[in-house]
Amino acid sequence: MRYRSYNNPGLGLVAYIMITCFVLYIGVSINKNLLDLFGFIPAQFAREPWTVVTSIFIHAPFPNFTHIIFNMLILFFFGNYLIGIVGNKPFLIVYFLGGIVGNLLFMALNVPYSLVVGASGAIFAVEGALVILRPRLPVIIFPIPVPIPLWASVIGAFLLTFYAAGSIAWEAHLGGLAFGLLAGLYFRFRETRRIFK
Repeated sequence: MRYRSYNNPGLGLVAYIMITCFVLYIGVSINKNLLDLFGFIPAQFAREPWTVVTSIFIHAPFPNFTHIIFNMLILFFFGNYLIGIVGNKPFLIVYFLGGIVGNLLFMALNVPYSLVVGASGAIFAVEGALVILRPRLPVIIFPIPVPIPLWASVIGAFLLTFYAAGSIAWEAHLGGLAFGLLAGLYFRFRETRRIFK
């Protein structure tokens, strides 16, 4: 498979998403009522359909800062890498639809009045696409001192979220990951057809 480089003018899409998440994190930390306005609650989906998207940009408020920090670090590295392979528009499709599919799976499998916030479903979609496109990409996960293949790190990360179920919406992670894997297969098929034309 060929690698294509795309020039991102200015800050780039990933930086804009990160800035939006950090600004909203500050806002939610100051006024926790914003969680009700932007967070996704399945039972309220019919009245507040926008929350299936806005919740992707909202994270657990202060003093919980690990949620947003880890998500944004992963998004920075993997998001920019995926843009370098497929370009801006396909990245946005993977990111947004992956987050939406994750939320919808959460809605299908969870308690109707549960609240879900965070970009994890969207980020797992990005990771899923990369697992198909670059499965052996070496990544370092603290505190493991040696690089491991991307596919192994993503499986490990999902298993951790599954076994930590309770405060973590594993359903959203699974939905995002499944969508990302399908998107990666599509990108791979499209690239293969282009090579053999």
